Amino acid sequence: MDFGDILDQWDRQTGKPAGKKAVKAELGRLAAESTGGEESGDKGSPSLQKVDPLTAWLRIYGVPNKDAEIAEAAVPPSKQRRRLRAKKADATLDLHGLTRDEAWIAMEEFFRAGQQQEMEKLLIIHGKGIHSEKDAVLKRTVRDFIERCPFAGESGQGEAADGGSGATWVLLKAARKSGDTSD
Repeated sequence: MDFGDILDQWDRQTGKPAGKKAVKAELGRLAAESTGGEESGDKGSPSLQKVDPLTAWLRIYGVPNKDAEIAEAAVPPSKQRRRLRAKKADATLDLHGLTRDEAWIAMEEFFRAGQQQEMEKLLIIHGKGIHSEKDAVLKRTVRDFIERCPFAGESGQGEAADGGSGATWVLLKAARKSGDTSD
């Protein structure tokens, strides 16, 4: 094998995979698959007319249909919220034994990490406040933090298995795609 043969082989392997003949052959193959029989090779046969040439071209060249992908990705917000509410938390933070200031700092770090890692739902265990003299200090601190946090979206009381009224779940807002990471 000389260098010219190697170049010819390279051209065959890396060149355009199909021309008009290949598109016509693909149309015939698709028509045969859709009818379940052998292709007849007749251009006027009804089975060849069922396949769209653009579809055949896309299958040959492997170009994805971006419009279909966008339509599949578009989930109504109500279904998205329902899915997120039912979902288990991606991460959990336990504030038991922390002071108000320590809890605030821990929540700042926790929410920032959750946002950076593109988490959707967080769970904060703050306790029911049975050791507090008046109101539950950590529970009130968590509420205040959620109201002020730019990453926090919808929130609610945890399930009984997660701590009930001693825990709060939070849905994180989607990360900004513009590259702006400032608060």
